[in-house]
Amino acid sequence: MRLMACAFVGLLLAPGGALAQEKSPGAGPVIVLDTAKGVIEIETYPEDAPKTVAHILALIKKGFYNGLRFHRAEANFVIQVGDPASRDMSRQDSWGRGGSGRPIGVAEISKKRLHGPGAVGMGHAGEAKLADSQIYIVLRAAPTLNGKYTVFGRVIKGLDVAQKIQKTDVLKKVSVKE
Repeated sequence: MRLMACAFVGLLLAPGGALAQEKSPGAGPVIVLDTAKGVIEIETYPEDAPKTVAHILALIKKGFYNGLRFHRAEANFVIQVGDPASRDMSRQDSWGRGGSGRPIGVAEISKKRLHGPGAVGMGHAGEAKLADSQIYIVLRAAPTLNGKYTVFGRVIKGLDVAQKIQKTDVLKKVSVKE
């Protein structure tokens, strides 16, 4: 009996011993971030944030995020990426202000999708409907962000990788697995 229990626990563990999380019911495509520190997988919520998810997936398919740098990394709080200026190290002082130039145009803020550890949301400079390409991952619960930002996904693999991200780390490639 003990051997069976150990074998079963092994199935619940991802490579490296991290607990693997299952995809939530109703979750959409999974976004895969191949970073300088490892891989992060994000489930999306197209039922709760359809325009946001469609916008981000379209940017990914165009290769928009490939080669960007994380322009924000606050230990035990948040990491953020999505400003095309971050490809240029000489423009570091202005990182975090740019985007794709096509805001989503709607704030899809949900009382169902909150800022728990691994929540993925849309950064903006004051008005949620003007969010564009900047996405963030909260590294811990951040209830003060609830009701202010669209949460369109959640990290299902690699939250430990997200914790290691530093400002200027490269987002090598972003892809989608259906």
